[in-house]
Amino acid sequence: MNSIPWMWYIAPFGAVLALFFARYFFLSVRKQDPGTARMQEIAGYVREGAFAYLKQQYKAVSLFFVIAFIVFNIMAHLLHVLHWLVPLAFLTGGFFSGLAGYIGMNTATMASNRTTEACRTSLNKGLQIAFRAGAVMGLVVVGLALIDISAWFFILNKAGYSLHLITVIMLSFGMGASTQALFARLGGGIFTKAADVGADLVGKVEAGIPEDDPRNPATIADNVGDNVGDVAGMGADLYESYCGSILATAALGMAAASQAGFGVETEVAMKMVTAPMILAGIGILLSIIGIFLVRSKENAGPKELMAALNKSVYGSSILIVIAAFFVTKFILPDVISSTGVFFSVVIGLAAGILIGYFTERSTSDHYKPTKQIVEQSAYGPATVIIEGIAVGLESAAMPLIIIGIAIISAFTICGGFSEGIEFGLYGIGFGAVGMLATLGVTLATDAFGPIADNAGGNAEMAGLPADVRKKTDSLDSVGNTTAATGKGFAIGSAALTAMALLAAYLEEIRNGLLMLNDKLHPGELAEMVIQYSDKLSDTVSVETASIANFIAYYDINLMNPRFLVGIFLGTMAVFLFSSMTMRSVGRAAGVMVAEVRRQFKEIPGILEGKATPDYKTCVMISTAGAQKEMVAPAMVGIFTPVVVGVIMGVAGVLGVLTGGLVAGFALACMMNNAGGAWDNAKKYIETGQKGGKGSEAHKACVVGDTVGDPFKDTTGPSINILIKLMSMVSIVFAGLIVAVSPVIQSWLGIIK
Repeated sequence: MNSIPWMWYIAPFGAVLALFFARYFFLSVRKQDPGTARMQEIAGYVREGAFAYLKQQYKAVSLFFVIAFIVFNIMAHLLHVLHWLVPLAFLTGGFFSGLAGYIGMNTATMASNRTTEACRTSLNKGLQIAFRAGAVMGLVVVGLALIDISAWFFILNKAGYSLHLITVIMLSFGMGASTQALFARLGGGIFTKAADVGADLVGKVEAGIPEDDPRNPATIADNVGDNVGDVAGMGADLYESYCGSILATAALGMAAASQAGFGVETEVAMKMVTAPMILAGIGILLSIIGIFLVRSKENAGPKELMAALNKSVYGSSILIVIAAFFVTKFILPDVISSTGVFFSVVIGLAAGILIGYFTERSTSDHYKPTKQIVEQSAYGPATVIIEGIAVGLESAAMPLIIIGIAIISAFTICGGFSEGIEFGLYGIGFGAVGMLATLGVTLATDAFGPIADNAGGNAEMAGLPADVRKKTDSLDSVGNTTAATGKGFAIGSAALTAMALLAAYLEEIRNGLLMLNDKLHPGELAEMVIQYSDKLSDTVSVETASIANFIAYYDINLMNPRFLVGIFLGTMAVFLFSSMTMRSVGRAAGVMVAEVRRQFKEIPGILEGKATPDYKTCVMISTAGAQKEMVAPAMVGIFTPVVVGVIMGVAGVLGVLTGGLVAGFALACMMNNAGGAWDNAKKYIETGQKGGKGSEAHKACVVGDTVGDPFKDTTGPSINILIKLMSMVSIVFAGLIVAVSPVIQSWLGIIK
């Protein structure tokens, strides 16, 4: 058993503190006035639909988890290519991710009508209720994630496991979180967009009734979808990134300590492994402080409301920079530049803020790109769609440049080029941890968006006065921006996390080689011969090999056709996944359109407001469509790295992960921002521009917004989970690939 630094206990303390304040904010929201009987009735429909969907979602995901658990136990106990604790770690990762989504959505569905009621008297009160409800989601995500990480670390250390094996086992539970995240984000995205497209095309375009009009049968399903997609789905997405960044950085810290000549059982290694957990624990405390900073004036406009929310994010970011200085200075050993790691944290934070800023510039109606879409609305839907795609393509440039600069800067400043690859990768990992350290408050601003949107829907359907709807519209407008910037932030964090996981994968390969050696030649030290250009060969033991040694051994370069083909296949996986998810929305939306048309035709008096639509059937259609359509795309992410790895080995897998990371990041940015710009162009016209609601320009932008719905709420957000899921799958199957791929390659005549 290794001695744990006393400062490590900040991590579990921060996790418990997060859960305590999550409960505090939950109770504070619940005690607010729920509004009139009609407002409560509408909220009840949404709440009932949300939990009906979640019940079906968890049934389907549980079946997959049972199958995966059996497969992993076969790999562990029969094939001996996996540690026996990995299946259990896989289950805890998925369970806590699902629990976080359940609690967050429970709060969000309870908060919408209370936010609406608060807006009848006070804009500031409405803002605080919606934001604190979102804070429950943010704090539950970081609290449960850090509890899971801390518990595994403490128990395994007490049990006497080596630091190397601890990081190997803990990395594997990230696959549980990744799998849960993909099903939550993808299923929620299909659900909400099937309802949204049906509501828009038939309600707005064909029937000419307003958004969230109670006469529209799909409007309740649309509001349900906001919760299951943008609350539970977003929470599971960032839960996965949060865990992945901490665990990958811990594994890289252990590798860096080993490369510096210190054993993996030394105090030096322990400090480098625990440092990211400590920073995450401090980040929770600072997130809570940031949440209490949010308040606004009563007559605040969208800009002032945005500033009120930004105050919490920027305030927490400044505080985490100060905290990171002391953590890196007093925790990290002298083997790595504490100044370099500190600046890596700053670089990660800056990258997240900059990506959010440029996302806002690409999607907000205050800036030129969205206004150009509005101008094109004068010529019909086709030009709106063309301009929106152009905006999306252009918008991917700055995030790619920002992430590129962040990666090279963090790598260089931590000694990646001078001291060793491990040190540079540790810096990149800390950049991801820095970006996500204040996730508690960042995710609160994201979850605020769908809560505010539902509050506006509640006001419309309950027939409240125009001044109430004006307040909820102000919150909704700000929520659209925070949702778009939140997606950009999630994509940026996915890129840095996936970069760290690429290196962590090689650590899992080391473990796979050692397990294979123990199985075939018990007691012998595994060795590998590495070919260099300046000498014939160099024999290095697997236990002491550096990441550079592994790169040389597996010939990871563009002239190796297995690596190059892997890049192509990783890119293919991203585009195939995107196609499948877009078509899934199209098929589910087609059924919804037919149902809404049927009800308008067959139920007399709906459009006159004399009959109540059948909301439940529309919710059931979205639920069934989501459950049916989410499986096939998920299998692309799970099976691609395994199949490629078995056939083309480690080089092929690293190619898949590289291609998926680069293509996925660019495509996710493009789709997220194009969809956000189309949405805000429509909302800009609804303020009275270009003829306002019902005009030809408005109808053109409604079509653009409908096309953009699966871009920004289904496919785009799901791609960044795909990137991380493929990395996590590769990590779990590393031992199997090491054992099986040489045999398969020999059969196929692929020469090593």
